[in-house]
Amino acid sequence: MSNFRETSADVGQSANREVLVDKDKFLNAKPLTRELLAKAKSSALKKVAQSIDYFADKYPEPAALNGVYQKIGNIEWTSGFWSGQLWLAYQLSGEQQFLDAALAQLSGYKHRIEQKIEVDHHDHGFLYLLSCVAAHKVVGNELGREAAILSADCLYARYIETGKIIQAWGNLNDPAEAGRMIIDCNLNLPILYWATEQTGDAKYREAANNHIRQALKYLIRDNASTFHTYFIDTLTGEGKYGATHQGHADDSCWARGQAWGISGFPFVYRYYPVPALIEQACRVTNYFLNRLPDDLVCYWDLDFTQGDEPRDSSAAAIAVCGMLELTKHMPLLDPDRAVYEAAAKAIMASLIENYSCDSTEQGTGLLKHAVYHKPKNIGVDDYCTWGDYFYMEALVRLEQIWEPYW
Repeated sequence: MSNFRETSADVGQSANREVLVDKDKFLNAKPLTRELLAKAKSSALKKVAQSIDYFADKYPEPAALNGVYQKIGNIEWTSGFWSGQLWLAYQLSGEQQFLDAALAQLSGYKHRIEQKIEVDHHDHGFLYLLSCVAAHKVVGNELGREAAILSADCLYARYIETGKIIQAWGNLNDPAEAGRMIIDCNLNLPILYWATEQTGDAKYREAANNHIRQALKYLIRDNASTFHTYFIDTLTGEGKYGATHQGHADDSCWARGQAWGISGFPFVYRYYPVPALIEQACRVTNYFLNRLPDDLVCYWDLDFTQGDEPRDSSAAAIAVCGMLELTKHMPLLDPDRAVYEAAAKAIMASLIENYSCDSTEQGTGLLKHAVYHKPKNIGVDDYCTWGDYFYMEALVRLEQIWEPYW
């Protein structure tokens, strides 16, 4: 653990949170009952078990097409979300079929990282935390550990010392992509912290610490909304400008990006316990909660709070997991803590009742009405693998004391 104690003032952000407009909306919401959770758990386990046969040695594409996931090899940034569902299903049920299916994938992950197959990006946490680190944490699998350390090495190679960031994607020598950081990367940083724990080499941790400090400084706007992407001058380390890649506009607030902020900052706090991470996560959470429609499942961009724009159930599921993690690290007397707990449960109840899938059709996911990339019209109002994963993670978090894969 670092001894560095950073405040919000140190990263150029106000410590003041946007006031929650309607706390009673969450505190008095329809309760998430044990019966509803049990029903959701049973349905999710049946669906994941069904998908083992459907996918066999393949993986789902990032988003379904007309309600059905197409089968591909282990080549996308999203493969880990399917592997993670298998590990979660095993921990929820203890059933051997889930463990066998999850373990069977590990050699493929080792091959992928050794051969550098589609790994020239920052999404190593999504890929290797939810598959190989999970295998090592849950059953002590050594193959998983070896593959994950190689993945951490590959991610570390994207660290730009002068800019103090991990570049999200693009050739590191491409001027058009130089210095691009994105808010999603918060959830990839834990594999670097894990690598330091496993190897004793502090370089991984220091790179992650530097990146998250830049994220605190530049990705959160003054009003607690977030940029999807921000460009850093790789010579000086100073910020240049923010933009969007999947949101409505450069100055809008992409809902999934805001959810990555809600979850990513407290996930990193587990390794790097600086107060600013929790303070800013609370600000980001309040902004998110103030912009939810009546059924508590956000639109794909938080500029929209009503109307016919698509919802993004995947962002809602990510936010649920983030709030459940965030409350672990907040003072018991913090006035927003109880609201976040209630909001997480209320959103989850809405997801179970209104967005979960009970279909027996082959190739369907767990959570309907998600959005992958609205501007490019990819995976709009369909299943997305990360939505399925975080829905499962929320079920686990709500049922048991769980050691995160993050």
